[in-house]
Amino acid sequence: MGKTKMMLLSALLATSSVAFAAPQGGIEKYEIQEFVADFTKFKPGDTVPPMYLTEEYNIKQWQARNLPAPDAGSHWTYMGGNYVLITDTEGKILKIYDGEIFYHR
Repeated sequence: MGKTKMMLLSALLATSSVAFAAPQGGIEKYEIQEFVADFTKFKPGDTVPPMYLTEEYNIKQWQARNLPAPDAGSHWTYMGGNYVLITDTEGKILKIYDGEIFYHR
């Protein structure tokens, strides 16, 4: 009887750890094509409001948020719960990732 209980407990623990494992896969699944921030719909190619070009909105620790390195002449900012890659000079949107990318492992 003890051996059967141990086997059942082992099986239960094994299946429960699989159920709570983080989803596998690349970050591509977090890329989105449009979002709403500041009561405005944005998509790649649009220009963000000037405040997102300020140093206060520049995300320097992009690695900690699971974001890819910004291209030269661009930086990550946070708008409406999303991470947005914009050009440094014009604020043109290059790429958008859902904020859930922060939890990607």
